[in-house]
Amino acid sequence: MPARPSLLYVTDLAYPARGRRYGDEDIHLTSRLRADFDLALCHPLDAAALMDAFDAVVVRNSGPVLHYREAHDAFRAQATAHGTRVYNPLTGRGDMAGKQYLLDLTRTGHPVIPTVDRPEDLHLLPETDLYAVKPRDGADSIGLRFLPHDRLTGLDHGDILVQPRIDFRYEVSFCYVDDTFQYALHAPDPERRWVLQRYEPTDADLAFARRFIDWNTLDHGIQRVDACRTRDGDLLLVELEDLNPYLSLDLLDEPTRDAFVTAMTTSLHRFLDTRPAA
Repeated sequence: MPARPSLLYVTDLAYPARGRRYGDEDIHLTSRLRADFDLALCHPLDAAALMDAFDAVVVRNSGPVLHYREAHDAFRAQATAHGTRVYNPLTGRGDMAGKQYLLDLTRTGHPVIPTVDRPEDLHLLPETDLYAVKPRDGADSIGLRFLPHDRLTGLDHGDILVQPRIDFRYEVSFCYVDDTFQYALHAPDPERRWVLQRYEPTDADLAFARRFIDWNTLDHGIQRVDACRTRDGDLLLVELEDLNPYLSLDLLDEPTRDAFVTAMTTSLHRFLDTRPAA
């Protein structure tokens, strides 16, 4: 019997995420993936030391990188040097590479919350009472502030991003495996980001989300396109999460959750060029 492919599954089971339970989600997901793969879990700080013994590394709910930036950079450098297969692949252009994509997408006219990083570009933002100021490498709302315009010019703009505070109706997330849509969830109350409900996207919604999936050009992996619905009814990109998107699997009905696990399992086999178990 041929050996089963082995996966090192990277997760921080104890990370205190607001409104989410990283540990529960990854325990459930790994319990399902074990049907097809030999699998071990490890903390992101241990990944570089362990990964050479596995066929691939799967990065899941590993927490904000800014908490362990040096170790993460070392992991990426070692994986690249050794040709280690990492899922998601390290070529992502979204949050995996920092927030530069928000600037790039703003400059190219994509439907994204307008974003600048230089004081001389502040005039390009629409006028509003408050502006969101966030670290360039931030995540999970860490370091997020809301400031009036007269307090923006004195900031250290090299390390921050500035966006207008959007008066939106709700946020919505579209989850994909590879380039295939799986499900959508939305937060009806803007003040309760992680109180989510199922959302049935329109064709226009899916065309919006697919635009960013295509832009990112990842052949394999899990991505979450986060957007906000403006008062005018438009969608604007908030975040393109391609490093370790939380999936909210506990909020899905069983058929949708099963379909997601099947899609991820098939994707991993394609990524490893192996056949699923019979």
